[in-house]
Amino acid sequence: MLQLQLLSSPPLTPQTLNLNSISNPKLFPSFSSLNSSQTRSFKFNPLSKPSKFSLKCRQSEYFDQKQRFNDSSSSTSPSSLAGLPARFYVGHSIYKGKAALTVEPRAPEFVPLDSGAFKISREGFVLLQFAPAAGVRQYDWSRKQVFSLSVTEIGTLISLGMRESCEFFHDPFKGKSDEGKVRKVLKVEPLPDGSGHFFNLGVQNKLLNVDENVYIPITRGEFTVLKSAFSIVQQILLAQQHT
Repeated sequence: MLQLQLLSSPPLTPQTLNLNSISNPKLFPSFSSLNSSQTRSFKFNPLSKPSKFSLKCRQSEYFDQKQRFNDSSSSTSPSSLAGLPARFYVGHSIYKGKAALTVEPRAPEFVPLDSGAFKISREGFVLLQFAPAAGVRQYDWSRKQVFSLSVTEIGTLISLGMRESCEFFHDPFKGKSDEGKVRKVLKVEPLPDGSGHFFNLGVQNKLLNVDENVYIPITRGEFTVLKSAFSIVQQILLAQQHT
């Protein structure tokens, strides 16, 4: 609250006071520093004696309320609570005549402990989805087969040379009663002309009576893009799992 009182020798009346002169910094230097967003109220006391001219300046409550709202919103946002910036994962897809391949990073999952700390319940991975072609530029995603690459397996693909090959074997029910009933084998082999690699996923599922083999050729440029994306994702997953 700002209150100014000025003593004037002649009486001030609505007829003799020129409001436009208030904006003149030579007559009233203090008024030039007032913010235009402030609310101004003037009180006139027309008396025969020297009168008092009072000015009260009050900041608009709208800006205070807006500032308080912004402060409270930012303090309860997920990023501020976690102390880390939000992350967004974007997949990558490759479409060929025989099949389509999508690559999607998946963040690690955590469970809270009684101590207030967090424990990893599932490590991060990269999900590969293979869908066989159902026509020209059409793919049957209802028959898709999936394969999850661990951080170590991602490293193997990153270090793979153009003439080198690798193979990964997964059993989703390993250590359980249905062990051996579902077998997944991912083979990455160089093309005969050295222009890229074959990604070949074989799935044998005795529970669903499925025996399928989906393969897709990946060019040298596409493989370079995948390796670059794998490298970035691997660093992010490792950082999150050791935070």
